[in-house]
Amino acid sequence: MGVVTDRRRVVRVRDRARSERPDTLAVEEPLMVRLVGPGARAAAPLPLGRVVPVGGVPADGAAPEAQSAGTTLTVTMRTPGDDFDLVAGWLVSEGAVAAPDDIAAMRLCPDEDNTVEVALARGVEPPRQRAFATTSACGVCGSDTAVEVRAALRWPVTGDPVTVGAEVITSLPDRLRERQRAFERTGGLHAAGLFTADGEPLYVREDVGRHNAVDKVVGAALRDGALPAAGTILQVSGRASFELVQKAARAGIPVLSAISAPSTLAVDLADECGLTLLGFVRGDSMNVYSRADRVL
Repeated sequence: MGVVTDRRRVVRVRDRARSERPDTLAVEEPLMVRLVGPGARAAAPLPLGRVVPVGGVPADGAAPEAQSAGTTLTVTMRTPGDDFDLVAGWLVSEGAVAAPDDIAAMRLCPDEDNTVEVALARGVEPPRQRAFATTSACGVCGSDTAVEVRAALRWPVTGDPVTVGAEVITSLPDRLRERQRAFERTGGLHAAGLFTADGEPLYVREDVGRHNAVDKVVGAALRDGALPAAGTILQVSGRASFELVQKAARAGIPVLSAISAPSTLAVDLADECGLTLLGFVRGDSMNVYSRADRVL
């Protein structure tokens, strides 16, 4: 687990009076994701997070095939912690993986800080090349059209029969907030949570980037073999962008609920994919932008 918060001295001005005090800030650092040997697979499946020397032999003697020196897939600004979840979820969002065994191994690079090396299983194609440098603000936004995203879905959500009570939906922001431990100390982190249709939390993750928080949730579900996440609700702490709808749909999540507003492209994509999109979920009210039939 990386360092999530840090203390800095600040000058506070209140009613023209100045005072020095410590403040707790959310940590933001780059994470490089490096592919080592596309199509590689160990002779026996390796647990995710297993430390395997590149080109070496793990303790159980299952030797990975010969690998290339590595190719940088993406660099993203994130809050350290749950980095394997983040990488796994990003690979799901890029349409590269769908099951735990699609990833042969991951490790923290011993020679470079903030670098995760990942080996994909034989036959698994790496994400297609495009501008993969991302920020904590919005990630890689608008990477595909709505029609392209729907056509590429492994698990179409339009036929998911889940229904959710309005009272469950309006309870989710508070349930998410209760589990935002770092936010309580900093006020500077987004959160995402995957919930059952009854409002029970399955996974909650925090990050300085809203898209990273979602990737961490999706990655945790992938590593547990819980994808597709049929019958679930993804609650996010901010707005709903095109990219967040895309990430939910690619994970097989049929309902996305946001505290703030969606964008026009987010609504268009939700309509195209048959995903229920909710915005302004605050207090006892909400706006339903698509597939309102799932809200009771």
